[in-house]
Amino acid sequence: MHIVDLRSDTITKPTPSMLQAMAQAEVGDDVFGEDPTVNRLEEMAAKRLGKEASLFVASGTMANLVSQLAHCGRGDEIILGDQAHTFFYEQGGTAAIGAIHPRTVPNQPDGKIAPHDIEAAIRPDNIHFPLTRMILLENTHNRCNGTPLDVDYMNRVGKLAGSYELKVHVDGARIFNAAVALGVDVRDLTSEADSVSFCLSKGLAAPVGSLVCGSRPFIEKARRARKVLGGGMRQAGILAAAGIVALTEMVDRLADDHKNAGNLAQGLAEINGLSIDPEIVKTNIVFFNITRDDMTPEQLAGKLAEKGVRVLPTGMKQLRAVTHYHITADDIEYALGVFAKVLG
Repeated sequence: MHIVDLRSDTITKPTPSMLQAMAQAEVGDDVFGEDPTVNRLEEMAAKRLGKEASLFVASGTMANLVSQLAHCGRGDEIILGDQAHTFFYEQGGTAAIGAIHPRTVPNQPDGKIAPHDIEAAIRPDNIHFPLTRMILLENTHNRCNGTPLDVDYMNRVGKLAGSYELKVHVDGARIFNAAVALGVDVRDLTSEADSVSFCLSKGLAAPVGSLVCGSRPFIEKARRARKVLGGGMRQAGILAAAGIVALTEMVDRLADDHKNAGNLAQGLAEINGLSIDPEIVKTNIVFFNITRDDMTPEQLAGKLAEKGVRVLPTGMKQLRAVTHYHITADDIEYALGVFAKVLG
């Protein structure tokens, strides 16, 4: 059966050059700082993001949590969007593990948090309130159609945070998608951030891992937080080797994923029983709604899967498709044909 797996870009498998690099990786004990391949990846990531240092961690969730633990103390408060991945999908680790209070403000449809909403949420100096310590932004924004947040907005929030002596952390799981879609250097999107995380294991197609980037003092705090969370990996260079290939070979090709996503959105818009505005698709994430009353998203996903097309139900009427390294233009054409047959 022809399989077109659009559930997520996390299902990507290592490229041949990644597998070769992993097999030949020079390794050591990373907890002692002695894994040369990890050290090389961390140096490369920091330079790429315009920061002093970086830290290799097991996942994007760990990256965001160690960043919060490094920036905030128990009882401090962070400001983030009500649709943020950190708030929605990371098991409440902010509060459960960090004892950090999340204060949500509304995300706009394009993933931004209005600066006036951020400013209104900053706590005054009052013994009844927690202390506001950090603003968390997400770029690209998963639940807001994978929309990239532009340079002007990122800089504006950074300057707002600085005026209140707050830190800014960017959950940049797909920050390279944002940079490619906007046609800018990724450092332009992170220059005003105190810390930024990005995933190797999504569109960049590495099997495991994320990076946290920031100042050297911040990274030392994050390293301690990683250790207490159980994230002190040993001969992690086997994984880091794939990450090096991801950064050197897989960034520019993200534009292909964006093109395929746009073509998918255009095709879905022409199928009766589905609703989508193709203009909102800017990167590799495509959200669409089923408009038929006789079929749920789960039922539609099941019927598509029977014919080899895998998508992810995400709401009462909503589904998601994500393009990635393994999806070709021919796969998009095949998937659209299956949609038409199933809904015909």
